[in-house]
Amino acid sequence: MQYYYIGWDIGGAHLKAVVLNSHHDVIAVYQYPCPLWQGLDKLHEAVHFILAQLPPGEHRHALTMTGELTDLFFGRDDGVRQILAAMAENLGGEVTVYAGQSGLLKLADIASVHYPSIASANWLASAALAAQHVDCSLFVDIGSTTTDILAINYGKVIAAGYTDYERLISQELIYTGVVRTPVMAVAQTVLDEGREIGVMAEFFAAMADVYRLTGELKPTHDQHGTADGAAKTTAASAVRLARMIGCDYCESDLPRWRDLAINLRQQQLHRIKLACGKQLQRINTPEKAVLVGAGIGRFLAQEIARDLALIYRDFADFFPGNMEGTDYDVTDCAPAAAVASLLAKM
Repeated sequence: MQYYYIGWDIGGAHLKAVVLNSHHDVIAVYQYPCPLWQGLDKLHEAVHFILAQLPPGEHRHALTMTGELTDLFFGRDDGVRQILAAMAENLGGEVTVYAGQSGLLKLADIASVHYPSIASANWLASAALAAQHVDCSLFVDIGSTTTDILAINYGKVIAAGYTDYERLISQELIYTGVVRTPVMAVAQTVLDEGREIGVMAEFFAAMADVYRLTGELKPTHDQHGTADGAAKTTAASAVRLARMIGCDYCESDLPRWRDLAINLRQQQLHRIKLACGKQLQRINTPEKAVLVGAGIGRFLAQEIARDLALIYRDFADFFPGNMEGTDYDVTDCAPAAAVASLLAKM
């Protein structure tokens, strides 16, 4: 019988899964919308969709998560407990859970004392895998909602924080991404036709609108609804960006709104770059460091590497048989790929 290692990353907005075969080659990568704040039925639906795509054989599962943060739950421990119960209900075969520095634990052995280590530990799985391949590096994962930035020294992740609270202080976690982040969370002012203007504190547009206008957001990565429920076209995105500064859109003004999008992109990039510079200072030999990029926003990580004069490496380099040319690859779903790989090496 064939057997497979499936890594799951259970987020608050997406469910991601990466499948390795018995030779540890990547054979499939999945991402499915999972607005967990709307109810656990969204998680069940997403899991069932992905399970239906898996090849027949023995399935060994490894889980990591950030979804426990959603306001569906009373708190983080409650979220971990309910998510683990939901996954236990849906998955057959061998199931393990990533518990940070404690590594992978069997689901049946997990107690409430383990919940703090399990909560939002997916960043460490990705960075730890990168550390196995690159002794001195800056790991940067830019996703739809958040950005993780970790320093790696001599093959070890040197994280200053562990919890989301601690990592927000250390700036190893930047709550900004290329799809779901509201524009008003990125900038308070923008440049419009040479003038600085305030940005409305309204959810009229998201960063997905910005990256549709710059042409950098792949349609397969654009899985969430728009602020106004309208289309995801260039023109509709320009309409939403115009609202952010109290204007209406007309087709002849499209270059104006592209320029506005570029300015917003620059401001988001600048914030991430500053945080990268801070973490780079924690590496003993920063001149030898490479930048390892991951996430659907890694095009920004590539630019940051150039600006900081660092060699860029893609997270996919660490996986033989990466699914190139498909809707998703392991770089899009780095934590899921990481826990699948950790499981395969057990």
